[in-house]
Amino acid sequence: MTDIEIARKSKLKPITSIAAKLGLRRSQLELYGKYKAKINTKYDRSAFGKLILVTAINPTAAGEGKTTTSIGLADAMNLTGRNTCLALREPSLGPVFGIKGGATGGGYSQIVPMEDINLHFTGDFHAITSANNLLCSLIDNCLFHGNPLNIDPERIQFNRTLDINDRALRGVLVSHNVKNAVERYEKFNITAACEVMAILTLAEDIDDLKRRLGNILVAYDFEGNPVYCRQLHGEEAMAILLKDALKPNLVQTLGYTPAIVHCGPFANIAHGCNSVQATKIAMTLADYTVTEAGFGADLGAEKFLDVKCRVADLKPDAVVIVATVRALKLNGGADKNSLAEENLDALRKGMPNLIRHINNIVNVYRLPCVVAINRFTTDTDAEVEMIKSSAENQGVKAVEADVWGKGGKGAIALAEEVVRLCDRQSKRDFRFAYEDSDSVEEKITKVATRIYGAGKVVFTDKAKQSLSALKKLDIDKYPVVIAKTQYSFSDDPSLLGAPENFTLTVRDVEIRNGAGFIVALAGSMLLMPGLPSRPNAVNMTISSDGVIDGLY
Repeated sequence: MTDIEIARKSKLKPITSIAAKLGLRRSQLELYGKYKAKINTKYDRSAFGKLILVTAINPTAAGEGKTTTSIGLADAMNLTGRNTCLALREPSLGPVFGIKGGATGGGYSQIVPMEDINLHFTGDFHAITSANNLLCSLIDNCLFHGNPLNIDPERIQFNRTLDINDRALRGVLVSHNVKNAVERYEKFNITAACEVMAILTLAEDIDDLKRRLGNILVAYDFEGNPVYCRQLHGEEAMAILLKDALKPNLVQTLGYTPAIVHCGPFANIAHGCNSVQATKIAMTLADYTVTEAGFGADLGAEKFLDVKCRVADLKPDAVVIVATVRALKLNGGADKNSLAEENLDALRKGMPNLIRHINNIVNVYRLPCVVAINRFTTDTDAEVEMIKSSAENQGVKAVEADVWGKGGKGAIALAEEVVRLCDRQSKRDFRFAYEDSDSVEEKITKVATRIYGAGKVVFTDKAKQSLSALKKLDIDKYPVVIAKTQYSFSDDPSLLGAPENFTLTVRDVEIRNGAGFIVALAGSMLLMPGLPSRPNAVNMTISSDGVIDGLY
């Protein structure tokens, strides 16, 4: 059966029943039908349980089942009597209709109702898009009505957004042939990469949300002074649009594990993890919280640890690195069309990719980890044993997991190893890849050299100019988000495996003043993705009675 057929044939429990597992009362929920709800409660920091981060090696284009593994692991932990909650990101319509498809897991390890979650869900992404574009309209309205803030139209920093992959929107002309309006060039970011998404992800409450929205740098005036959202008086109206989106969503897995699903920044062009509120509420309500960070550990885990954990004062108790035979063979030079064939030579050559991710987690961040081998039916015993041996040579255990085919029952051994790591870990060992006191250039360089394996970092003239303009804003206090390809440790998607001593090129630097971090754009990474030659959208159908096919 397909993922969607499995989801349709599974019997779901009322969301109030799922909420009761976490001790949530009906009065703490805002129901969106029978199987979805918003959580309307605060977290209690004094009651935090254990935090488990699931990450992965550098992936193939189809992904390596990180979300699927997260779901299966959480189900396995509940099956073995551990009170566990999931804390995941919301899917973006860009990948859903683009190259990857949905982001609700797969097989018997899914969060449900999968069609709702993959599409409009509870409207959070629409609210974020609307709030973002409201601010854009206020900027252009200011220009139209005499420009009292003296905004330089050529130095507007805040862009419109849309939750669809559309490369045509990377460059647009606004106010064209509009009487008395200021015509200017503009661009769209995908919603998952916009600053309002980042702000909602990091905001602790409504007051923090408004403060962060007000701090958005929207433009510079003709004298070079920064202009903020609060000067346009936009933060209150934006917060009104976001008041419901600020509340985390509660759904369930096919194994009836509670899943708090909230916010969805990409890890290759944003900070790649779910909301601070969702994670902390899950940690308050459950003994174990399983969360994930997007793409490989060089992107999602690095940003989870160096940005989210720094901002929210979180410290994981264990890290799971998801690895697949096919991704390691791709990183070892195998042709993408032959990944299902046994190829021990390519697998061996790709193993340094896994080893570097392990060493980053264990030696840079000082956290315990386990490798989860997401096994496919085409994997041979010899290939699986090679991964186990390579991991164990690094002092890390590798455990097979068949969560797609067996759900939580396929991850019992993984769950036991995760619990063992959580029980032994001292959080005092955890450290960041760079210090708060480092300059922006030093932070970028330390991530590039310590995590990626780069020999040096080069800043283009444009990046240097941007840094020079931003220095007056006291940017050294902020953590950094490096936007780069997910397919390589480097900024070159064709440089697979574990490259060393390469040069990372930073072509521009932008500030997310409301979110509170700096974005370094590396290589050709764009903030508005495009569609592939045959996007998933063209394979989807809906019948006359509303049954969807092709959404996965």
